[in-house]
Amino acid sequence: MIRGVKGSLLAAVSLAFAGCAASGTSAQSAGDKPAASTEKPVKFNKDPYPSTYHAYAGRPTAVRGVTIFDGEGGRIDNGVALFADGKVVSIGGPDTAIPAGYDVVDGTGKYLTPGVIDIHSHLGVYPSPSVDAHSDGNEATSPTTPEVWAEHSVWPQDPGFSRALANGGVTSLQILPGSANLIGGRSVVLKNVPARTVQGMKFPGAPYGMKMACGENPKRVYGSKGRMPSTRMGNFAVDRATWAKAAAYKKKLDEGKPVDRDLAMETLAGVLSGEILVQNHCYRADEMAQVIDMSHEFGYKVSAFHHAVEAYKIADVLAKEGICAAIWADWWGFKMEAYDSVPENIALVYKAGACTIVHSDDENQIQRLNQEAAKGLAAGRRMGMQISDEQAWTWLSYNPAKALGIADKTGSLKPGKMADVVLWNGNPFSVYTRPEKVWIDGALMFDATDPKRRPVSDFELGQPGEGDVK
Repeated sequence: MIRGVKGSLLAAVSLAFAGCAASGTSAQSAGDKPAASTEKPVKFNKDPYPSTYHAYAGRPTAVRGVTIFDGEGGRIDNGVALFADGKVVSIGGPDTAIPAGYDVVDGTGKYLTPGVIDIHSHLGVYPSPSVDAHSDGNEATSPTTPEVWAEHSVWPQDPGFSRALANGGVTSLQILPGSANLIGGRSVVLKNVPARTVQGMKFPGAPYGMKMACGENPKRVYGSKGRMPSTRMGNFAVDRATWAKAAAYKKKLDEGKPVDRDLAMETLAGVLSGEILVQNHCYRADEMAQVIDMSHEFGYKVSAFHHAVEAYKIADVLAKEGICAAIWADWWGFKMEAYDSVPENIALVYKAGACTIVHSDDENQIQRLNQEAAKGLAAGRRMGMQISDEQAWTWLSYNPAKALGIADKTGSLKPGKMADVVLWNGNPFSVYTRPEKVWIDGALMFDATDPKRRPVSDFELGQPGEGDVK
């Protein structure tokens, strides 16, 4: 029986070779040429949760006799600002003609600026009231969680949004995951308007950000769990291993090869492609420099370092790299990596030519970012730096818009941009000054003189103090 089988196999082989000879081809091994794959490259929707934002209805409006900071360092005294159909129409001097049909606001003795943009906020993911049931900003279960999206935690009813609008003149803000993780997930940019869903607040066309963190926070969180990283070198090792994996994933995508869908790698591939902007929590100058080296190694760019209390030490490097520094005015010393700050940090970074931003990271501080910028401005002037009020306003509007990839749409009072505008009842760098009126896309969203123009969270309806801007 064995002999019979062997004979049959020999015959089959002979026929196979004969077939090859007849066709004029040579025999091939399985490894000569891979079989054509029937799998198709993965295709996924890059915007599965699109913005449904629609601007509230506004009226053509003129503000006259007002001091204007245009957001890009320009100033007009006794100026006139026109906006209609949600856009800035023009800004100019007192001779600027006001078309018929415009509502006219007297701005004598007052100031007009672009709306404040907070690049670092946790409103909605750590909302008020601050209870465990609302604590949704840190997915502290793995050192890297690029697959999570902050917008899936944002509670639109957070009363903090209306406080930021009415007290702080904040018209747009970036909501970030927390800093427990080296890679914390995607951030989202919102228009500060009441909406039933977070998608109804999403800034149309704004790129996603990705939150990264270095230093004490991630190594403390995971070191306490007895796992890597527990040191700064562990931080970098985990980061580099993750970026290496992401680079390999992106290479397959670029080559059109099939891959298993990986939500984490999708986000990181988006960063490597320049579609998602890195927002990096980092305090120490040496660590910021190392992160810059790591970004060069793997081919991504840091859009902004957040908190950056030692940014003044490498301000020239930040300027050369085109990286923004989002800074507090005076928070320091609450942990070791926050120890070596100086009050002049903001001004020193600005004078070095780097993109300078004043940010909050706090539900109370977001209500007075104008005052925080004033602290940095005053510290710089005491040091002898000549920085004008109008130049300092770039820290609150145009520069954060640039770092968020939305400077073509908002951040300054230029014709065609969104009419995100604040009328202040005095110099906005005074502690005595408050927003009098706030427009978002030309719609009057807050009016201190009209109790009916005070936004109220659904969460506050029927509660004592409803509508109180505090």
